[in-house]
Amino acid sequence: MGMLRGLGLGSDAEALYRSMIRNPRGSTAELARRLAWTEARVREARGQLVTLALVRHSWEEPGEYRVVSPEVGLETLLTRQEAEVREYQRRIAASRAAVASLLDEYGELRCGGDGLDAERLVGIDAIRSRIEELAHRCESEVLGFADGGPQTADNMSASWPLDRAILARGLRMRTVYLDSIAGSPPSAAYARRLIGAGAEVRTVAALPLRMALYDRSTALVPVDPEDSGAGAILLRGTGLLTALYALFEQVWEGASLFGGEPCRDADGLLAQEREVLRLLAQGHTDEAVARRLGVSVRTGRRITAGVMRRLDARSRFEAGVKAVERGWLKAL
Repeated sequence: MGMLRGLGLGSDAEALYRSMIRNPRGSTAELARRLAWTEARVREARGQLVTLALVRHSWEEPGEYRVVSPEVGLETLLTRQEAEVREYQRRIAASRAAVASLLDEYGELRCGGDGLDAERLVGIDAIRSRIEELAHRCESEVLGFADGGPQTADNMSASWPLDRAILARGLRMRTVYLDSIAGSPPSAAYARRLIGAGAEVRTVAALPLRMALYDRSTALVPVDPEDSGAGAILLRGTGLLTALYALFEQVWEGASLFGGEPCRDADGLLAQEREVLRLLAQGHTDEAVARRLGVSVRTGRRITAGVMRRLDARSRFEAGVKAVERGWLKAL
């Protein structure tokens, strides 16, 4: 039973129709007895058959019903259904054409109609909307720098459905976070979740900026790396993307696998400690150092104080001089 459901027959209607085909004559009581149903159930199923023109009132015996032959009744239903399918397909085609037209119009508005390679996005809604589009269109890989240290709950909540969908499609995803996410249980859990879904995750002490690369053809970068509220820029173009891709690969090669134990280099320095030295040598403030490391100002000062103690330096200037003497800043 249920074979004719596609034509609009419920299971009861189909059972009754088959019974009436085998025994064309029969009152409501007889049909109920034959099917072991109540008379109300028979009347309800027969009402559906009448609506579908598979059963009609008898011309000879008022109050009685006669079954319409399958050759006529089912063929009529099939013809009606085929017409409905053709109309549905026509509406789908019209909708696709309308969507294509709208996308073309939207693309012209978005690019200013003059083929610009850069587009400024202002506001979190605009940025996340464009990220959704880029993730949907991506065909091979997504590369990213996630600066700022511990990720916000809102950011992780918005990112997970897109990240999961990208990985489910078999695309490659490589992301570089800051070492400091290890101190944030929610951020660390998110990184492990990504790895479990198939992503590759590494960490470094500091990142030059927040960035996302899609298929090596489109990049999303901040307008001002020091001010996330300034918005983002969508970049397209071979030259621009080649440079950003090279930057990503350079950072990726020097990054550590997420989850590993912090390692000291040949000078006995952790990655964060060497980065602090570099930033201090460039004259960055405590606040700027903390921001680049993705840690609190208090934690940044603690790391700075530890480096100064190791150098037996009483000031930042003295720390810089002694770091150069020891060769700790030779690569800077």
